[in-house]
Amino acid sequence: MQNQNKIQNPATQVPKTPQMNDRDFLNDMLSTEKYMTQAYTTALHEASHQHLYDDLLSIFTETQQMQRDIFNLMFQKGWYKMEVQDTQKIQQSYQQHTGYTNQFPYSGHIQ
Repeated sequence: MQNQNKIQNPATQVPKTPQMNDRDFLNDMLSTEKYMTQAYTTALHEASHQHLYDDLLSIFTETQQMQRDIFNLMFQKGWYKMEVQDTQKIQQSYQQHTGYTNQFPYSGHIQ
């Protein structure tokens, strides 16, 4: 029976052996892609040459898309689940973060 606090598809069964299975490989790939996108983000912030920045941005975009594709595949196979959030908590968080715009320079508007 599926937990009502989780959003997930029915899990595709994988063998329970000491060897890595498809889920293990995808989980490893997803972790690597997440790490890579974080590293490319730092590199983009620190790129001092426009052509280097453009190349890094292209690689970052491909890496980010691969991360999303792996996530979607894992979610489709039921190997990735998310917590269901209560509407009231979402609204409270939205109001809290909206209030932070008052701390921005330029009258709370991002330019």
